[in-house]
Amino acid sequence: MAASECTKVRLWRWRRNPLKRRSDVVEAWVVLCAWLLAVLGGVFAGLWAADAVVGSAERVRAETREVTAVLVRDAEEPGPARVTADHLVWAPVRWTDPDGRTRTDEARVPPKAKAGGKVHVWTDRQGRVVNEPLSGAETTLHAVSGGLLAGGGATGLVLGAGWVVRLVMERRRLEEWAAEWERLDTPWGWKTG
Repeated sequence: MAASECTKVRLWRWRRNPLKRRSDVVEAWVVLCAWLLAVLGGVFAGLWAADAVVGSAERVRAETREVTAVLVRDAEEPGPARVTADHLVWAPVRWTDPDGRTRTDEARVPPKAKAGGKVHVWTDRQGRVVNEPLSGAETTLHAVSGGLLAGGGATGLVLGAGWVVRLVMERRRLEEWAAEWERLDTPWGWKTG
């Protein structure tokens, strides 16, 4: 026995049909608007997030500067439990600001570096040691990743909201059908279901 073939009618909610209800038209508009808002919202959210990441990286780059510092004491070898991914250790360093003030702080330096050795550190406007700003490639990677995450999140949020609206509409439609069946069954005094 061959399986019955049922042709799928595309865009049936948009065509003239005597069986089409108002709720079908509203649902079609909800779906259309949800998809349009999802695409546009995703694109704009992604572009906004990428621009925010680039702007933040440029601001950090403008507010920091690289200085040459001198190690105050020998950097110790990290124990096996304290090994980090970049194999750097904390050690005190001293440098002179452009305004002539001498500053001292802790910075990440190579292990076993000797006192008096020179290292490059990044400082902010207040003279605190900070992380090195993102490079151009890192900024691009962060901007693309942030844009994709923000765009995907916005798209998912809009499509999820559209799905919830459709569920509410479906529940209401089923309640209306149940009320109509109840109304049809009662005039003759017997139940069809």
